[in-house]
Amino acid sequence: MAFPATRMRRLRKTAVLRDMVRETELTPAHLVQPMFVQLGEGRTPVEPMPGVERMSISNAVEEAGEVHELGVPAVLLFGLPADKDEQASGAYDDEGVVQLAVRALKDAHPGLVVITDVCLCAYTSHGHCGVVREDGTIDNDLSLELLAKTALSHAAAGADAVAPSDMMDGRVAALRTQLDAEGFADVPIVAYSAKFASAFYGPFRDAADSAPAFGDRRSYQMDPANADEAVREALLDVEEGADVVMVKPALPYLDVIRRVKDATRVPVAAYNVSGEYAMVKAAASLRYVDERAVVLEALTGIRRAGADIVITYHARDVAEWLSR
Repeated sequence: MAFPATRMRRLRKTAVLRDMVRETELTPAHLVQPMFVQLGEGRTPVEPMPGVERMSISNAVEEAGEVHELGVPAVLLFGLPADKDEQASGAYDDEGVVQLAVRALKDAHPGLVVITDVCLCAYTSHGHCGVVREDGTIDNDLSLELLAKTALSHAAAGADAVAPSDMMDGRVAALRTQLDAEGFADVPIVAYSAKFASAFYGPFRDAADSAPAFGDRRSYQMDPANADEAVREALLDVEEGADVVMVKPALPYLDVIRRVKDATRVPVAAYNVSGEYAMVKAAASLRYVDERAVVLEALTGIRRAGADIVITYHARDVAEWLSR
């Protein structure tokens, strides 16, 4: 034959045919919008992340409602407390910023899924994700007690799901045990299972005011070189009771997303983090790339790798683009 019997281009020649055979779907329903909530009034722009702001609770309620109307089903809350201390007491304060925000969001938007980030770094005076011993190391087991208290306070405020991001060993079991014992057995845990010690978190630390005052987080966050370890972490979290496991960041770890999905067979979330967002924004501002096209391609790639849920600062933009 002069030409092969199979011509792959046949199904690419029109938009309708391409849509009919598209293997990976990206819709607003797959997305989660992160939000930074602060006490007081007004909005504070996050300089390295154009379009992202720290918001008052009332502003967050308004913003979340608009995002929800666009079809994004969930938000992920990060709180900025008024005060910090070594025991992260603001994290588990029943009148803390996240707890107040959860109540306000659920009152205003009952159908919105409110997920809360459970960590201590934004609430500790030293900026680490756990309790620091006198020698500067992290006390894993004491930290678990405070993380469980934090998750419980979020659930009591009405959070639909809690998301521990600290990377302490055993924290999913600690949260699951505490939640079950206090009548919150139906609150799911979205575990940051494979959270790497990444260089892509810089803008987030500005937004959440959570940079460590000394050292770094490599003693508890994962080595970017390790994929087998990521699978082990995810499997351990599933054994301890995680309902969803997460890989963070997303784009440099697409292979990890796929391996975690194949190994766990549970819903997988991927966090398209602040550095990934900031790079696209910077390149788009210089007209080096088409922001819309690049973002849609990148998020489709994250979905194709195996992510059921994509947490992204572009969620609202994507929902607006897709609605057109």
